[in-house]
Amino acid sequence: MVQGVHAQTTAPVAAPASACPAVLQHRFKRLQDDVSQDLCQFAGKVVLVVNTASYCGFTNQYEGLERLYGQLGARGLVVLGFPSNDFGQQEPGTAKQIAEFCFNTYAVRFPMFAKSSVVGKDANPLFLALARASGKAPGWNFHKYVVDRRGRVVGGFAGEVQPDAPALLALLNKALAEK
Repeated sequence: MVQGVHAQTTAPVAAPASACPAVLQHRFKRLQDDVSQDLCQFAGKVVLVVNTASYCGFTNQYEGLERLYGQLGARGLVVLGFPSNDFGQQEPGTAKQIAEFCFNTYAVRFPMFAKSSVVGKDANPLFLALARASGKAPGWNFHKYVVDRRGRVVGGFAGEVQPDAPALLALLNKALAEK
């Protein structure tokens, strides 16, 4: 198993379907070990969903995303990373290569999931739901969606928006303040 990249030793307990918002009612394989994980375990948290790539001009955003996760996690923020090779073929590696890159280069500890498409007819169901709810599919790597504690998609930010951008931080803090 690859170190870091959010390894868990026990299977997470998922929220009952009735308590889990529709946008989170999906299962995806974790990047580091190919174990299926239920996103309902993040119900009640503020979720920042990001499509990532290892060879993109925005790849250094891993550092800022990890910082957000570390600083705001105790208040209820979780960052979910979804590697994708949809834009510019900038995520060509295997799961093992991507996981090692994320941990060794950026010390990523937030949950990362298996590489998948995030746009088009092969887009994973989470990104289809996020695009439908926000009215905007990712246009490039590191597109960010904010999902509030109730499971509502409350914002989307293009890849060039840094994790410490004032507008993103304001939205995250507003969502975190709501109970």
